[in-house]
Amino acid sequence: MVNVKSKVDPFTLEIVKDSLIAIGEEMFYALARTSMSPIIYEVLDYASGLTDAKGQLLTQGNGVTGFIGMLSFMVKETLRKFGKEELRPGDIIIINDPYGGGGSHLSDVGLVMPIFYDGELIAFSANKAHWTEVGGKDPGSFSNDAVEIFQEGMQFPCVKLFEEGKVNQALVDIIRSNVRFPDLSLGDMWAQVAALRTGEKRVRELCDKYGKDIVLASIEHLLDHGEQLARKELKKLPKGTFEAEDYIDDDGFGNGPFKIKVKVTITDDEFICDFRGSHPQVPGPINCSYTALVSAVRTIFLAVTNPSQDVNDGVFRPLKVITDPQSVLSAERPAPVSIYWESMLAGADLIWKALAPVVPHRLPAGHLLSVCAVVLAGKHPDTNEPFLIVEPSVGGWGAAEGQDGARGQFCLGDGETYNVPVEVAETRYGVMVEEYALRTDGAGAGEYIGGSGVIRSYRALTDNQMVSVTFGRNKFLPWGINGGHSGSANEFIIQKANGEVDGPYGIYPRYPLNKGDVVKLMTATGGGYGNPLDRPAEKVAKDVKNGYFTVTQAKEIFGVILNPDTFEIEGYTPLRSERMKSKCKSSQ
Repeated sequence: MVNVKSKVDPFTLEIVKDSLIAIGEEMFYALARTSMSPIIYEVLDYASGLTDAKGQLLTQGNGVTGFIGMLSFMVKETLRKFGKEELRPGDIIIINDPYGGGGSHLSDVGLVMPIFYDGELIAFSANKAHWTEVGGKDPGSFSNDAVEIFQEGMQFPCVKLFEEGKVNQALVDIIRSNVRFPDLSLGDMWAQVAALRTGEKRVRELCDKYGKDIVLASIEHLLDHGEQLARKELKKLPKGTFEAEDYIDDDGFGNGPFKIKVKVTITDDEFICDFRGSHPQVPGPINCSYTALVSAVRTIFLAVTNPSQDVNDGVFRPLKVITDPQSVLSAERPAPVSIYWESMLAGADLIWKALAPVVPHRLPAGHLLSVCAVVLAGKHPDTNEPFLIVEPSVGGWGAAEGQDGARGQFCLGDGETYNVPVEVAETRYGVMVEEYALRTDGAGAGEYIGGSGVIRSYRALTDNQMVSVTFGRNKFLPWGINGGHSGSANEFIIQKANGEVDGPYGIYPRYPLNKGDVVKLMTATGGGYGNPLDRPAEKVAKDVKNGYFTVTQAKEIFGVILNPDTFEIEGYTPLRSERMKSKCKSSQ
């Protein structure tokens, strides 16, 4: 067999490689611009990209970091079920199997399209998007008190939505009859189809321009290049075995906490994450599948090796993930998984916690961790039509060596996604946003302080609304490093129109709201880094002026005495003075 790659000049290989990456980005934007749901076009809760003919990820346009690598699992399940023989040009497969087919939860619906050129299967275009509705027992579908997968919505077990370009209308009709907002769900489905076809068109154009053999050689070059970069960075990491353990709060039914653990082994050639010994799968829907865990682990792997690296399966060749069967981190059918991110992200956080002390230039202290999901449903006061809010919440990230934590950012699993803007929320939904502000609770103190969480309050404008809130990291706080203090809890309260206050809560299904009631959502402040007594007094004074800490906290935590009226520095506590003397001596 002739090695085409060796006969193509490196410039052409690079041009085609970068063209493949650009195709993934174009698919990403095509989906956002044609979708119907704010969770997609505002929040960017989706991913799209290309794989090779074997299902190896080539490029991924990403809104949600938690989807890194899930596309390849979807394609490999498609190949396992149909084989190359049963796939035809124009086919599109729909899949949301949480356990093996790129699994997260049923709300994340994947589409896969084989790409042919001159009769040969050369690649796949694929995407995965959070539908506002896939049916199930609760509005919004991802129920935080489900006890089996069948309560969580429609399951698409890797079946053909299109066959040789012809839509399976019976399947479309079934979807329309089983979701609460069919225009949104089907509108998003058609947007995904448009993005897939964009990818197919661009790959075929690339083959027309450069030839199929050169494109296939560039695909091989892309994967090998990713592996080379990953292994180069892997050699720079500290070698050895690093361990951590922590707890998942509960499963929504009061069971828990659930202990999880990891052993991370780093060599020059491998990055092994062994989660064996973690808690078995549980009755509530916090379980995650193995594929979901792998995607989260990939996020941390990228963070400690090369955060700016374009994602492809070559990058992850040194990575190995090991679990027990039927673990809370590798659940099997029919375990409920609708709020899977609580265990998926807890697994990634374990690696983070184990490695943060040894790679402080890459990993900060603990952050809000949870997606902090909110589902709020009811009737709009102007139209009397049903509305549905489905959104994640932002919060605080941990401090790091040399810098304070970021404020008001999404968690690890959501990545660089966005809030639904206040103006959009108040226009489309039957709520008023009473407050949207940083949460200044005095947590996360350190030489570098943890980033603030936020407070977001919704006032119901009609009766008979309901809100389901899933705020993990409610009992086990974001951890500090090197003497930094822990952050605060994710929690929410209900302020009723009659003046009563109920809460705080972490996970609560279908809390009833009537006109005038307010749900007040409060997300965590991140963990601190270093001893608070080492924070420069001028920074402490500025923190107090900004409202992050009080005058009393400045004295009790940081050892800085401030004038309560002017916030000017008036002196130091004995503890801080001794700390300053000690540091001065050690520097000499």
